[in-house]
Amino acid sequence: MTDRLATMRAMAARQPDNALVRFGLANELLKANLLDEAASELSSYLPAYDDEGNGWLRYADTLTALGRHDEARAAALKGIDAATRYGHGSMVQEFEERYG
Repeated sequence: MTDRLATMRAMAARQPDNALVRFGLANELLKANLLDEAASELSSYLPAYDDEGNGWLRYADTLTALGRHDEARAAALKGIDAATRYGHGSMVQEFEERYG
């Protein structure tokens, strides 16, 4: 386990309701290829924070890597909604290219 991952785990333990800490932990888990844990953290982060699309894309990609394709498609649709709401056209295009 990397020092950064250990630090993020400790931060999340101290601040379990801090959505941005959970997002940071999810990113470190993704870097460590701990996909199940990353998916769990992202699924905790997304309902707690008005994500602009980036978290949804990471979640959809993680679910795809785990073979959970129906869930990935649902996450992608939510990500498109979020990216559209925030005017992130290039992110909408990225979702559409990956998830049609």
